[in-house]
Parts: sequence; C-alpha cells; structure tokens
Amino acid sequence: MILLTDELRKPLLANGRRRDTDHVPLVKFFNPLGEGVWLATELDEDGDTFFGLADLGNPELGSFSLQEMSSLRLPFGMGIERDILFTGDFPLSVWVEAARQAGSIRAAERILYQAARSRHGGH
Repeated sequence: MILLTDELRKPLLANGRRRDTDHVPLVKFFNPLGEGVWLATELDEDGDTFFGLADLGNPELGSFSLQEMSSLRLPFGMGIERDILFTGDFPLSVWVEAARQAGSIRAAERILYQAARSRHGGH
C-alpha cells in the first residue's frame, strides 16, 4: 500500500507551512496487527517528517517519520497501513484531548464519532 499519495502530500505540505493553525488530521496510519496509530496534520518540506498525534501505547503529540513507518516489517509480510476511510473531522486539539482522556487514539475515535452521530440523530 502507498502510505502517502500525491493527493495527501500537497495539503499536508501546505499545513506544514502554516504551523500556527489547529489543523484537522488528513491521514491516519495504523498497525493492522497491534498497537500503533498515527494521525498526521502536517508534513515538513523534507517529505519525510510528519507532525501529529502518535499512539504506540500512550498518545503523544509530536513528529514521526514516513521512512520509519514504511520500513516496518510486521509478521505475515504486512506493514503499516493507511486508513483509506479516515476523514479526520475534528481539529488536532480535539483528538489530543479525547485520546488522552480515553487512553488511546482508537478509543478516542469511537467516542468522538459516537458523540457526533448522537448529535446528528444517527445511530
């Protein structure tokens, strides 16, 4: 799987040039076999360094590397994947607060989208 498409690269780079904004995450990467979720809002000009929320057992705001994620080899020939259905929907500050309260990005995702569905009359 291509982790970073040209369609994602352009807005991530644009966000990287405007760091004083509470951006909505544009891409979610995940370990399909266990711990590891990354939400990226920005990409540095180097084309490798993302900024966002990373969760390897404890959600932390900071930078992470596309090269490092791409080079991870998991069992069964698998690697880190991109969630092609991810939409972001909330500013990074909301994700950070929810992940810290819930204990993980995955738990925060369930809570945030459940709350959004409740507000909009969904199920």
